[in-house]
Amino acid sequence: MDDIAVLIPCYNEGLTIKKVILDVRRVLPQARIYVYDNNSTDDTANIAKDLNVIVRNEPKQGKGAVIASMFYDIEASCYILIDGDDACCLNSLTQMTDMVLYQGIDMVIGDRLSSTYYLENKRRFHNLGNKLILSMTNYLFRSKLPDILSGYRAFSKRFVKSLGILSSGFEIETEMSIHALVHGMHISSIPISYRDRPEGSYSKLHTYSDGTKIFKTILDLFCNYKPFTLFSTLSLILLLVSLGSMIILSRSTFGIQSGNGLVLLTTTIVFATGSIISFCTGVICHNLKNFYLRIHDILKKSIKTLPVSTLEHTTRADTSSSIDRDILQDPDFMVDTSSFDSNHELLDSFSEYYHNNNNLRHKDRIIN
Repeated sequence: MDDIAVLIPCYNEGLTIKKVILDVRRVLPQARIYVYDNNSTDDTANIAKDLNVIVRNEPKQGKGAVIASMFYDIEASCYILIDGDDACCLNSLTQMTDMVLYQGIDMVIGDRLSSTYYLENKRRFHNLGNKLILSMTNYLFRSKLPDILSGYRAFSKRFVKSLGILSSGFEIETEMSIHALVHGMHISSIPISYRDRPEGSYSKLHTYSDGTKIFKTILDLFCNYKPFTLFSTLSLILLLVSLGSMIILSRSTFGIQSGNGLVLLTTTIVFATGSIISFCTGVICHNLKNFYLRIHDILKKSIKTLPVSTLEHTTRADTSSSIDRDILQDPDFMVDTSSFDSNHELLDSFSEYYHNNNNLRHKDRIIN
């Protein structure tokens, strides 16, 4: 297991990836650097390989898919996620790492918006989009995050291993931010310097399509995590419409047998019924959500953040985590646990099988 893992998802970042890697090594020389190439058509992977970092390929297109693979594959005490576009100054790497390793912070956000982002960013509507998304998220989830869409972050192991990623594209930053808010993670932020991409490098984020996906992700997660607020609000609206129809009906000069009277009566009944159903749905979903959060909290507490060690050493706990992922799911591995006198002997048996039958997923192979 690594002490510090720097994760760089890349798609056609041949112009900037070398400088990003060199900057990481200058500021954080003890870190292990992973570059995940997402089907680049330029020489991104070759440049990274020449700099002797770990290069892997993720065939499923999309930043969310790449980060999901990174978080699944890599074991570390501290994870640093940065983009390969050289848009952010990396001088804060050491401070962000220390906050995770020694201060118990689960997610440190590199805050672009409080520094130079609005001056440096040249793409139309990106500034407005960032403000709208930030305001919407902070309002719906009662938070005060300074930057929702920053791709420059540090994470604890507890955060990474408790995150079930659903997004496949640029919505991933929003999902990570909301996950941290809902699950009570310790969040902090550091203002960072932002600069526009160098000439010849271009952003892969599509303003309108990806912006729409991000807004949809916020609403989807709000439905998942705040169901009672959503359905009770809907119930109140339906109830008010029903009461309005009832008032109009009671004051109507038309008889109940007239067409208008029947329409108003039907409207009152339908909206009143909808209000009751919506409220009951909110209560049920709220209880289910709380049950899920309790289960998630138990799982989160079971993820232990190990003390910082040297990169050359692997502990018994690290070996067991690899065994749990690869060996225990192998149908060919059969063992009679009653024949062992202790858990250590059982673990040694697992280790022997693991090293003799190292069937890791194909993507774990380093590109040569």
